[in-house]
Amino acid sequence: MSGDEGGETSLADHGGTVIARRRHYAEFFGEAPLPARFGVVVGNCQAESLRLVIASEALPAIRIPAVHELTATDAARLHDVLARASFLVAQPVRDDYRGLPLGTAQLRASLPSDSRVVLVPSIRYAGLHPFQAVLRVPGFESDPPLVAYHDVRLLAEAAGLPVARELPAESVREVAADSIAELRRREALGLDVAASDLFTPVVADLARTVNHPGNAVFLPLGERVVAALGEPGRAVDPGRPILAGVRAPLEEWVVDAWNLDTEPQPDWTVEGEILPTATVSEAHRAWYAERPEFVAAAVTRIAPLLHRWRAA
Repeated sequence: MSGDEGGETSLADHGGTVIARRRHYAEFFGEAPLPARFGVVVGNCQAESLRLVIASEALPAIRIPAVHELTATDAARLHDVLARASFLVAQPVRDDYRGLPLGTAQLRASLPSDSRVVLVPSIRYAGLHPFQAVLRVPGFESDPPLVAYHDVRLLAEAAGLPVARELPAESVREVAADSIAELRRREALGLDVAASDLFTPVVADLARTVNHPGNAVFLPLGERVVAALGEPGRAVDPGRPILAGVRAPLEEWVVDAWNLDTEPQPDWTVEGEILPTATVSEAHRAWYAERPEFVAAAVTRIAPLLHRWRAA
């Protein structure tokens, strides 16, 4: 294959991706007509899952890309769509996010005067994955290979810091409590719907990863959002696991700490395929070895969590 042929293939692949994206978000991009009455859910990857459980014939809500995926053209289109929307459900976003007018206040300004707005939290829960962190370090925009999650034990190892391999049950509960306390802090900043009380009792369906809640959270949260909108309808159970494309390991000592009625899962599951934890660990060790500045910054950022592990 010549270089020109490779370039044509690349362009064709890119074009196919664009077409598929526009079809997936057909109403948003104008590929299909907007409903006569509709709402929008804006936020990270959790937003589409929340839309999935609140959308119904009584309460239509159109599919849009996650806020971190929006381009400048997409942002302009979102404001056009909001000008016709009857409600906005949003996770808080700062003004001029990624240099675009995607802040919650900026989006609210484009709504009709009679539209409803419900602010919901961005959820992270560490009780089932107390070894896991999601990190954004300035200067390092890429994620580690295979899965975009960091294991505090591997980061500590890369930094030359001794930590335990497991936590005692009391420490697992403390890590969970830390994440709930942070969620409550965010909720107290003027949000309309709370989620922090939905993590009791602890069951395996609460979370797939530290930032991917499960059905046990989304369904009751959806009920609260519908009620806060003051609209008819109820939360809709999609009849399948929500936000389940990536599932982190559920380690045996975590299962024991919560007395969960489920079997431990030692490996990752990504898009339905088993991904061995050993494979992920090997790839992440190599990634860290090439980025000592990232490791130094990361261990500083996770210092409170790291303290739990070093004290175990």
